[in-house]
Amino acid sequence: MNDQPMRSQPDDGLGPTSDIGSRLRALYGAVQEEGVPDQLLDLLEKLDNAERLHSERSQQRGE
Repeated sequence: MNDQPMRSQPDDGLGPTSDIGSRLRALYGAVQEEGVPDQLLDLLEKLDNAERLHSERSQQRGE
């Protein structure tokens, strides 16, 4: 075991309570609140349908 006292690291301004950390949390929160664009939802639905169709065809062929 080390008997030396723990040294605190100097504040580099990048910790979770720093101004940068606060701004990043605010930005992340704003992005989370944004809705998913309809175009992206449509593309995801098409992808799901294509995957389902591919899976069904593969099962029919016995793959």
